[in-house]
Amino acid sequence: MSQLQKKDRIFVVDDDPIITTTLGLILSQQVFDVTPFTGPLEALEATQTETPNLLIADVMMPGSSGIELAIALREACPACAVILFSGQPSTETMLETARIRGHDFQVLAKPVHPIEILARIRSALKLDASDDESKASLQS
Repeated sequence: MSQLQKKDRIFVVDDDPIITTTLGLILSQQVFDVTPFTGPLEALEATQTETPNLLIADVMMPGSSGIELAIALREACPACAVILFSGQPSTETMLETARIRGHDFQVLAKPVHPIEILARIRSALKLDASDDESKASLQS
């Protein structure tokens, strides 16, 4: 397993700039290279010049859902892992439709505690979870 390194690029996409900024700060402190976006199309366009290792996106956004973004981003970057999050119970129908089409995504319910999101990121990126120092700093 790899150690946390700057090479792990994460795209964070949510139409709420407070969420993208906060999550971006938390993940940057954990030595990830984070690029926040408030629009799904911005994130997809960025794949022309950057290749993310992980996409973290809200499911419900104006213009394009996080599910649509995840499907399109995986076409552009097939090795990119995806974690979706949502505060809307109605997203289950959208997720089931994606599953039927062959796209199965992890979904976290908002609000997500930083320790939980970091654990999911480590799992998605297959990183060493023995970094107790970073867990301790998140609990403070």
